[in-house]
Amino acid sequence: MCESDNVLDALLKPGERLDDLERNGYKIIQTPSKFCFGMDAVLLSGFAQVKKGERAIDLGTGTGIIPILLEAKTQGAHFTGLEIQEESADMAARSVRLNHLEDKVDIVHGDLLEAAQLFGRAAFDVVTSNPPYMNDMHGLKNPSDAKAIARHEVKCTLDDVTAAAAALLKSGGRFYLVHRPFRLVEIFAALTKYGLEPKRMRLVYPFVDKEPNMVLIEAVRGGKSMIKIEKPLIVYEKPGVYTPEIYEVYGY
Repeated sequence: MCESDNVLDALLKPGERLDDLERNGYKIIQTPSKFCFGMDAVLLSGFAQVKKGERAIDLGTGTGIIPILLEAKTQGAHFTGLEIQEESADMAARSVRLNHLEDKVDIVHGDLLEAAQLFGRAAFDVVTSNPPYMNDMHGLKNPSDAKAIARHEVKCTLDDVTAAAAALLKSGGRFYLVHRPFRLVEIFAALTKYGLEPKRMRLVYPFVDKEPNMVLIEAVRGGKSMIKIEKPLIVYEKPGVYTPEIYEVYGY
């Protein structure tokens, strides 16, 4: 057994698997029975812009997929992932170690409601978030389940995420969000409430003839009122086949 196998054995726990991110040789540890990253996280990492020397934080980072992909795709100076679920934060931290990114990526176990206390106000140039989409708890059998926390507003609301982003951003800093189109009215209301002006928006369609099922938004702290609506992003040409943009631009 080679040294890399020993390192992998030490980092993987029972029930976990290792997935290839097809970027810089990076891999990520996940637990299929609990929660794995999806297309939304990959698209957000492609939509977000982190410039050379900038510092970025991902709120509710889960497996750490977004900071790891942003490190691979951008020239940002440093990336932080904040995660409230201890098990997920531990898994993300082990993925950082596996990819030897300790100098560039930090994973912090903590509550985004306390983010300003943890990191200080106006500490980042960029904030990203792939937050829980659902605000309806009807029929939710186990609110403490990892999947429920990731998908439903159990631990935080859209308002909480937006308030935290505003507190963490420098003036002129950028907030990147992926969410569901049916909550656009709430999203814009929350952003403007906290002084985050929507500047770019892109709707994501599973197929060209279907309704959009995701929306990508960039908002600027203290920005002027004007938004650019980008051309639609189509994910699939046909079932199981991604469009060229997904392959080429987003590197999925």
